[in-house]
Amino acid sequence: MSKAGGATVVADPTIGELMAYLRLERNRSMLTVEAYAHDIQEFGAFLAKVPPKTPLDREYPQLREATTSDVRRYIMHLSGTKKYDSRTVRRKLSSIKALYKYLKIFGLRSDDPASVIPGPKIERKVPQHLDVTDVGTLLRTTLAGRTAEHRLRDNAIMELFYASGIRRAELARIDLRDINLRERTIRIHGKGSKERPVLINLTAAAAIEAYLRVRPNSSDEALFLGRGGKRLSPKHVWRIFRDIYQVSGIPYHASPHTLRHSFATHLAENGVDLETIRELLGHESLATTGIYLKMAMQHKKKVYDQAHPRDKMRDR
Repeated sequence: MSKAGGATVVADPTIGELMAYLRLERNRSMLTVEAYAHDIQEFGAFLAKVPPKTPLDREYPQLREATTSDVRRYIMHLSGTKKYDSRTVRRKLSSIKALYKYLKIFGLRSDDPASVIPGPKIERKVPQHLDVTDVGTLLRTTLAGRTAEHRLRDNAIMELFYASGIRRAELARIDLRDINLRERTIRIHGKGSKERPVLINLTAAAAIEAYLRVRPNSSDEALFLGRGGKRLSPKHVWRIFRDIYQVSGIPYHASPHTLRHSFATHLAENGVDLETIRELLGHESLATTGIYLKMAMQHKKKVYDQAHPRDKMRDR
């Protein structure tokens, strides 16, 4: 896979046709389409028996002829030899299923070899989050050597992550017209081209306003700009977060998604109802958001144990 004029180009025609179908007819985001393409190329490399690090600019005729046995062997390879977790395996299988569903729909194959392959069960893990003190440490961290423009931009990005719980791809897609600082709302362009409004706190609004005062003049409508006055990509947003996190002194792993979990957890701990949190996060199902209720109950139990005097009485 390579880039040509900003567009993603793949050597394999089957993968290229699937990408066009997902992008134009299914209205999937380019990030999603590229993730599908990369997963399928890795499967092609497995079928062709070539190292998985060399699949980017070659064709994989084996993809058209793969059998159910091939798909099953690959899933076992991912779970066993590669030791990928169940979520990663399910995602890669989903990409493969999308390929063969497409080929069957358009009469390029008479069967769907992946349709009968079940994905591994996913254990619902409690998502990792930062406590309020660590979030404060992270948001106070600045990078040496930054210009005033970049320092204010980076601060606005970090404050916005925690204020809204948005994903880094969603943050990168924000345009100037999406922001209403007076109402403290931002229109978010989420997964599947779905839009939703999110709220931001006074601190984030002030940070964005400070950045806008030094934001370069640009024909690009993006809120957050990088070199040459162009929109920051999700990868650039990740690098900004990583650089700040690495000098923050926080002793365990964190990512933009950790701030998303922290946002939702802290709202739940402070009594915000799950339906509101679901809408702010952009979850389809309330069941997905329900994990934060469990986390809030753990917090309440700790507060309860600290506050209730009975267990501390000598005569118990």
